[in-house]
Amino acid sequence: MQGQDWVGRAGELFEAAMFGGDASALERSDDVLDAVEAPLSLARGKVMHVRFLEDREENKQELVLFERAVELYERLGDASGQADALFWVGCWHQVVKGDGAAGRPYFERSYALAQSVDDRRTMSYAIRHLGFADKDAGLFDRARERLTESVTLRREIGFRAGEAAGLVALAYFAAETGDPSAASRHLDEAEAVAESCGAKAVSGWIEQARTHIRP
Repeated sequence: MQGQDWVGRAGELFEAAMFGGDASALERSDDVLDAVEAPLSLARGKVMHVRFLEDREENKQELVLFERAVELYERLGDASGQADALFWVGCWHQVVKGDGAAGRPYFERSYALAQSVDDRRTMSYAIRHLGFADKDAGLFDRARERLTESVTLRREIGFRAGEAAGLVALAYFAAETGDPSAASRHLDEAEAVAESCGAKAVSGWIEQARTHIRP
């Protein structure tokens, strides 16, 4: 059901309750409105996060929106939506606040929920950021495994831009752990994948990475 259809349905339920005396319509309208608000809250929060990445100016409303989405998706029984929202709460802590430890439990819950419904796209995000948290904690073997799993998941579902981004992360990790030749190979593969799907932003990240990573 499209957004306008949901709103229209809520209007019908309002009239059924207000004028038709249908008390059950009130409860049904809550479910309909939650189904509208949940993805809207999540989408607004994601837009705010991209703005943060561009200007590095924190907007606390971003976290409010993500937490609201978690609440609504849980109420709706939508495990995939809840997993996505939980990931973004974790991302706020890790990326915006620079606190990977605070983000870790959200990534773990996100991964487990996404796995329960085979949402491999969200799994790929959650495990990627668990990998970053592991790297920061000095758990390098586990970090490598998790970053690699993220790329594998994205490759399996044809998420090509995400696959390229994951390969860039692996390149940085390889360079930081003393394997510049592996880093170069990851970047070469990332470049080919990014070009194949028109991921221009990722191509820019690759170019930037090459200036920092020397074979």
